[in-house]
Amino acid sequence: MNLTRKQFLNNVAVAGIGLSAVSRGTAQTSARKYRVALIGCGWYGTSDLLRLIQVAQVEVVGLCDPDRNQIAVTSALVCERQKLQTPPPSFTDYREMLSKRNFDIVIIGTPDHWHALQMTAAVEAGADVYVQKPISVDVLEGEAMVAVARRHNRVVQVGTQRKSTPHLIDAKQKIVDSGLLGRIAHVDMCCYHHMRANGNPPVKPVPDFLDYEMWSGPAPLRPYDDLPHKRWWRTFMEYGNGICGDMCVHMFDTARWMLNVGWPERVFSNGGIFVQKEGKSNIADTQTATFDYDDLTMTWQHRTWGSAPDPDYPWALVLHGEKGMLKASTMRADFIPRDKKAQKIHFDCLFEREKYPEDVKEKGIELNAAPATRRHMLDFLAAIEKRSRPVADIEEGHISTASCILANVSQQLGRALAYDPVKREVTGDAEATRLLRRPYRSPWRHPAIKL
Repeated sequence: MNLTRKQFLNNVAVAGIGLSAVSRGTAQTSARKYRVALIGCGWYGTSDLLRLIQVAQVEVVGLCDPDRNQIAVTSALVCERQKLQTPPPSFTDYREMLSKRNFDIVIIGTPDHWHALQMTAAVEAGADVYVQKPISVDVLEGEAMVAVARRHNRVVQVGTQRKSTPHLIDAKQKIVDSGLLGRIAHVDMCCYHHMRANGNPPVKPVPDFLDYEMWSGPAPLRPYDDLPHKRWWRTFMEYGNGICGDMCVHMFDTARWMLNVGWPERVFSNGGIFVQKEGKSNIADTQTATFDYDDLTMTWQHRTWGSAPDPDYPWALVLHGEKGMLKASTMRADFIPRDKKAQKIHFDCLFEREKYPEDVKEKGIELNAAPATRRHMLDFLAAIEKRSRPVADIEEGHISTASCILANVSQQLGRALAYDPVKREVTGDAEATRLLRRPYRSPWRHPAIKL
């Protein structure tokens, strides 16, 4: 279920956060202190934890990563931000950490191939969970994640924080909800960032600070050729779903939220490696995907080469209405009416450098995304207090993630697919249905066995 802006603001108010906190700033929540554990101490896992620390009272009760060097970096940052003398407990196996059961919240910031097992284990251990997008690497993982959250009545927020991005909330309310676009029948979505790692590093010994077997987990054990962190793992389909699974999921999720639509009726995609053929990467450098609804089509395109048609909107969505268009990205939004005499409306991204000066010094931070993530965390906490659904509930994250996965399956098979979420199958297509579940490397067991 998608929350409306009014419902979102009501949820935030429950946690003691006023309207001004959502639209232009943030405020700390109530006096409750949350015991928080982090699985995945890399770039975005650490960033998510630091954003939560900024808006809530947090006791970090566990840091987990198979790379001990990454744990050390995150631990030092936590100690610095919270002025701690004793570092938080650290673990290399998330199962050991979860067995302690001394947490309220678990943040999951691991690579995509780990999300399903770690989220379901955290929920079964009694945690409310913040899990990064995309929620899964196959469709049935996502189905299992929704099922376990509902079965245990846990709050699960997905890191699709565009729904908590101030300028996009404003654009939705003032342009889409107010009817300025009129009937909307098409959405363009795109990413033209050159973000596809494509090197040829040689196979080398695994460093002693990394448990590569644990890092790989249920995914195939590729020959170790470099530290997989940040961009390298994303360039392999063994661990994710390429640029479509990484970047389309954000824009598709935002478009669905703005237009209040659910599962697409049909998904079709084509593409491949057309230009960047020289490296080890096996994800598509070029892809187009279409998500069909009644009287509405959403189209995705990515290229990891060449130039963006609109340099102001290299990663974006465009809502096309009979009365105009709304361009939207993480950095800005613009309403362009068809009527030349009508007023154009521009929306700026909110930055909070002055309010949170530590942001400016934080290595690797996305300054434009930090305010949205803080609000996303506040919405998560409000849902925990109310025992309600957050704005980016696990079911909504599943729909957006699974639709992008289905696009990749469509590209692989060369035909359109219609997924039935009730029967959990691709209608009339046994071959595609078999591809809804990836094989797991032993001894790991796919969570769909519990469906």
